[in-house]
Parts: sequence; C-alpha cells; structure tokens
Amino acid sequence: MKGEIFIKNNKYLIDFSKGKDISIPLLFNGKQPNTYGVQKASSEPYSNENFIGDTRKGGVCNFETYHIVPHCNGTHTECVGHITKERIDVLSSLKDLMIPAHLVSIHVQKTSEKYIPQLNEDDLLITRELLLEKLKDVPNEFMEGLVIRTLPNLPEKKSQNYLTNSSPFFTIDAMEYIKERGVKHLLVDTPSVDRLLDEGILSAHNTFWDTENKKFNPKTKNKTITEMIYVDNQIQDGHYLLTIQIPAFVSDAAPSRPIIFEINEL
Repeated sequence: MKGEIFIKNNKYLIDFSKGKDISIPLLFNGKQPNTYGVQKASSEPYSNENFIGDTRKGGVCNFETYHIVPHCNGTHTECVGHITKERIDVLSSLKDLMIPAHLVSIHVQKTSEKYIPQLNEDDLLITRELLLEKLKDVPNEFMEGLVIRTLPNLPEKKSQNYLTNSSPFFTIDAMEYIKERGVKHLLVDTPSVDRLLDEGILSAHNTFWDTENKKFNPKTKNKTITEMIYVDNQIQDGHYLLTIQIPAFVSDAAPSRPIIFEINEL
C-alpha cells in the first residue's frame, strides 16, 4: 500500500509495504541480548494435571507461559515512568503513531564533555560535538524522532551480554542538544542512554525527561526512549517515517518493534 503524506509544507510518497524493522527479534530460550545479568527471556508450555500446552507432547494446542524483563531482554520502549516515583505507563505516553524521524550513524568517542558520575578512562560516548556535526543540516520537522546507530555496527549487538561488554552512552551535553532540537522519541542501539553502572544517577535519562529527584514532569509525559534496537548496515542514514509498535502493557516500559519507512519527496 502506498500513500502520500505532508510533513510541514512538503509532500512525500511512502510505500507502507516496505517498512524496515529495526528491533531485535526476541528468541525465547535462545540467543538474545542481556543487561545487568538478569534471567534470560524464556517460555515454557503451561501445564496442570489436566492439560499440557504443547502439541509435541500430546496437547491439543500450544499454550505457553513467558518470562521477560523488558528493560533487559531486548528492544524496548520506555516512558518517564521508568525513573519517577509516580507510576506513569508507556501505553498512555506513546501517542504518536507516525513520527517524522532521522537516522544517523555515530562513531562513538572519548570526550571531556560533562557526565555525572565522573567518566572512566575507557568510556566511549555519543557527544554533543558528534551530534552537532551530523545533524546541523537536518530540518527540525525530521527531528521529532531520532534514531542513532553507533559504529562499529556489529551483529553481536543482537546477542551481547552488556554486563561483561561495555556499551556507549550519552553525555549530558549531547542530551541537552537532543532536547534543544525538539526530539520526542529517541531510539538507540545501546542497552541504556546512561552508563549501566552509574551509581543510580541516570543523568542522561533525567536530562531527556527534565526530571529532578525522580519527580514526574507532565510536560515530558509523551516523550519516549527506545533502547537495544539494531539498524542493519544496509539501511542508509536519512529521513524516514517511524512507527513504534508496543503491546498494550500498562507499565513503564514494554517490548517494542520500531519500523521505519523510506519517504520520497514529490
């Protein structure tokens, strides 16, 4: 199915049959990314004395129980409720169905930019300097969504244990710039926008959502962060239309399937 859309004053053609999935498929009981060493996402047939939910074992149908920690087992989208004392859910926060977005690839680097707590010598970061260089010519109408692919972009991202393999994260200066550009939906292929072991400060999260002391800011309720995506190397940097699919979970985060569509100006 094809359609014509208007973004600001420009008209674009989009083919909705050619979306590019940038999530990591969750292989229950198989290889999958993991953060903080939590239990892997798993599934098992439901059973009791009268029923077995596995057709391979004589059951009438497959009927499974799933165990998952969305923040740690794969691609997920989170809202401000991830860090606030107030229980805000992602289902009511994610209201945008179609999001003009820009995909950019970033070579992470060491930096002297600001971060709390103090940076370690081997930390690699997404910096304001890098984002300024890459996004200076991107019009604001395509900055509602920002998709960041970190380089090198290795397939191991889809099954990596991030507790034993460090990952890049954002400086506070970079996150301030992202706010200045009006980004509502930030997507990144790292397990967190913060350093995983950051003394619980979550400075990049708090900067993005304008929260202080874990207090809910209603002005940022509809902003989301999606972590642990994977953008194939064949997908080019540029403008896209983004949709973020989530199950109807009333929770601070949910497994997600972001899809981007190429657009062509008419």
